[in-house]
Amino acid sequence: MRICLMGFGAVGRGVAHVISQKNDYLKKNYGLELKLVAVTDSSGAVINEQGINTDLLLKTKSETGKVSDYPEYGVPHCDGMEVLDKLDYDCLIEVTPTNIEDGEPGKSLIIKAMKNNKDVVTSNKGHLALFFSEMMDLAGEKGVELKYEASVGGAMPIINFAHDTLSGCKINSILGILNGTTNFILSRMTREGSSYEQTLQEAQQLGIAETDPTQDVEGIDAACKSVILANSIMGLNYTLNDVEVEGISRITAEAIEIAKRDGYLIKLMAEISEDSLTVSPRLVREDSPYAVEGTLNMATLKTDLADEVTVVGRGAGSIETASAILSDIINIWRNKKV
Repeated sequence: MRICLMGFGAVGRGVAHVISQKNDYLKKNYGLELKLVAVTDSSGAVINEQGINTDLLLKTKSETGKVSDYPEYGVPHCDGMEVLDKLDYDCLIEVTPTNIEDGEPGKSLIIKAMKNNKDVVTSNKGHLALFFSEMMDLAGEKGVELKYEASVGGAMPIINFAHDTLSGCKINSILGILNGTTNFILSRMTREGSSYEQTLQEAQQLGIAETDPTQDVEGIDAACKSVILANSIMGLNYTLNDVEVEGISRITAEAIEIAKRDGYLIKLMAEISEDSLTVSPRLVREDSPYAVEGTLNMATLKTDLADEVTVVGRGAGSIETASAILSDIINIWRNKKV
């Protein structure tokens, strides 16, 4: 399978690592050989239809910060849309930064690929939260696959799990923790008794929180994921503007201490149902399934036949997110062979 990888930040590099690490395993177990034929970042692209050496690609990026410095095949100032016109490929992996204003550049890249009858895997939340129906309708119209397991919860299996393993059940509601950064901050504040500001600074020093943490701490990231789950798993038709959102930036050490005394924790929870789409801080029992710590994500799916089913997994990390992308690629490969 010839792969075109758009975006070479942490997740893109994780994808390259996973392809390098797993290609022999994929050939042996699925008869699948992944070949990177194009990779882009903000500097330009590297294009080679015979295949890009992933180890050399990662070394080049590490040493110069630019994929366009890749020996012989680097192309400075070549953007993603140009790359999609320059070569043939089978699957686009789109991992450009999330944009909650207009979903670009990921939206245009995905639409172009699908219009050219290419399958797509994305970890990007922005365009899915804003234009989910439009993008899925186009995938259906063109008969291609648009997969997005990595867009919610990193390595926490939820979208494919609900579609495949719980395919006979109606999902009536979802309640869960969908943002690892806020869960890390609230867990640390509970354990250490530290202030929000101090703990956020620590999370930034550890690389868990972004320099500008707004999307995480104000609940926007979790809101995007809630929209994707509502539309994908429950067949609803929400957009980001439909979510009632409150973040954690006003949570104090004193509030956490009072909750703790009564056997409760404060968590940033997402609630998704036909009647409610909210992201807000809530009290949860210390002995409940919602008492996960660190950057873990979790979600409880309430179903008509299987009652409650809870999934847990690492909500962040380049390799963890790449594992979800790889699962989508394998599913596309399997479906094409049927």
